[in-house]
Amino acid sequence: QVQLVESGGGLVQAGGSLRLSCAASGRTFVRSAMGWFRQAPGKEREFVAYITWGGGGTYYADSVKGRFTISRDAAKNTVYLQMHSLKPEDTAGYYCAASTRYTAWTKPTGYDYWGQGTQVTVSS
Repeated sequence: QVQLVESGGGLVQAGGSLRLSCAASGRTFVRSAMGWFRQAPGKEREFVAYITWGGGGTYYADSVKGRFTISRDAAKNTVYLQMHSLKPEDTAGYYCAASTRYTAWTKPTGYDYWGQGTQVTVSS
């Protein structure tokens, strides 16, 4: 069994920063990429960013480009999402995910394992 556990969410004022972490544990598996998604109440889960596990290549949604940075620490089996200049519209549950595939990393269907989520609330 693979477990992904997110942490670091919370309440922050607009313009503030947060850093989310996602630690993987359990059964060893070969991952191709890890991603962050978010979901606000009544909305579909949307892509935020991914990082390829081997090469460290990154890709971001336009809505967070220049404000969020995804990174990984392979030794710690952990992926991070550093968020700056937060806006009220960034308020959502944030979920990390791990993929064993080599396609569709911007879509939820491209991932095999999911964390339980951590809430980020940005006040105006």
